[in-house]
Amino acid sequence: MNLFRKKNIAELQNMAAHSALERNLGVWDLIFLGIGSVIGTGIFVLTGIGAALYAGPGISLSFVIASVACSFAGLAYAEYASMVPSSGSAYTYTYASLGEFIAFLVGWNLILEYTVTCSTVAAGWSGYVLGLLEANGVHLASSWTTVPAEGGIVNLPAVLITLFLGFLLLRGTKESIVLNRILVFVKIAIIALFLFLAIPHIKVVNWHPFLPFGYHGVVAGASIVFFAYIGFDAVATTAEEAKNPSRTVPIGILGSLAVCALLYFIVALVLTGVIPYTELNNAEPVAYALRVIGYHYGAIIVALGAICGITTVLLVLLYGQSRIFFALSRDGMIPAAICKVHPQYHTPYLVTIGGSVLVALIAGLAPINVIAEMANIGTLSAFFVAGFGVLYLRITQPNIDRGFKCPAIKFVSPMAMLSCGYLMYNLPALTWVRFIIWTVLGIVVYFSYSYSHSGLAIPKSVKLASRRNP
Repeated sequence: MNLFRKKNIAELQNMAAHSALERNLGVWDLIFLGIGSVIGTGIFVLTGIGAALYAGPGISLSFVIASVACSFAGLAYAEYASMVPSSGSAYTYTYASLGEFIAFLVGWNLILEYTVTCSTVAAGWSGYVLGLLEANGVHLASSWTTVPAEGGIVNLPAVLITLFLGFLLLRGTKESIVLNRILVFVKIAIIALFLFLAIPHIKVVNWHPFLPFGYHGVVAGASIVFFAYIGFDAVATTAEEAKNPSRTVPIGILGSLAVCALLYFIVALVLTGVIPYTELNNAEPVAYALRVIGYHYGAIIVALGAICGITTVLLVLLYGQSRIFFALSRDGMIPAAICKVHPQYHTPYLVTIGGSVLVALIAGLAPINVIAEMANIGTLSAFFVAGFGVLYLRITQPNIDRGFKCPAIKFVSPMAMLSCGYLMYNLPALTWVRFIIWTVLGIVVYFSYSYSHSGLAIPKSVKLASRRNP
């Protein structure tokens, strides 16, 4: 059994050049796409939860540690994207470098990453909407706004926003990108407003102790907030819809990552300086902080901005999820019939619909803390493999045309693996159990279906013969 059969990079480049998807995304579209995906739930939700439960004021350092790990992985992704301008992100990269079986597991974990991250974001969106409504005297029935584990029936707002954005993505990529750009401008302005209002109210005493849970708490916090940075992975999935992808995709990845890392650090530091970290364990910590210091209307504006911000994250992640499904389906890893491109909208409409429904179900029925932890381990595992694969290709195929070359690759690649591996090690044991179960399920799917249906399973000569003699 040839478990490590590989895709030819030249063929991948040719396939991407003749893709049915429409190339209409420029470099600024990709940067805003990355910012749209990264700045949202992490800054408006996880800053508070991470501080209260894991790291205290040291959550700002947690974001720094997570950003360093992401920067190593981001550099690897940038080189990969400049070589293989094809949908599928780390899955496609791994297929070309390390072989099919490992690529399938990466793709399987990317499905986990995007699906549960979308669900977490949708749940965070619901929390901010409900908080805004309640602050203005509107109270919805808890049975329709909480998951069964919390005594409700379904988190209906999370379901509705997911299905709406899925419909928008179905209608076309360019239209979705225009909405994303508008909402990104809004949320950056809102973050600036929060900092302007909150900085004068910082009390240094709130930063003492700065590390109430010790260094281990800071690292555990980094493991939890890590998923907030996966936006650059979504940028990598745009390769078949980007103009000049070997140049624009690396710029989009690294540019959005740099902007977002700075914003996360500043907001986390200011938030824990304004409010004691023990009071931040809620779904809308930024708006809550402004209400506490007396800016009721400011809190309303921030809540609206957070809703806009989280909407862009969900929009981009749903986009990325559909492109991962599209790449897997096109390669035969999952049924090929579902990767059809809509003749009018030029989008993979079946996987967009199916993925959105799946996310809506999880967001409506599962607790946010459980699904957030699952998102992290799926992301970290994909980044770990990408860190190794880019060095492997640099050694085994040094003459491939690379529009971007990762600097100090012999340092960056091992550091990507070490940092991601260390963060995985610090995730809760129950998260590892769920991850192992998911991986075993993926192995079963691969050997029962994907191996025999893969596009590489049948020799080209047999395919050509079957076409000549139907």
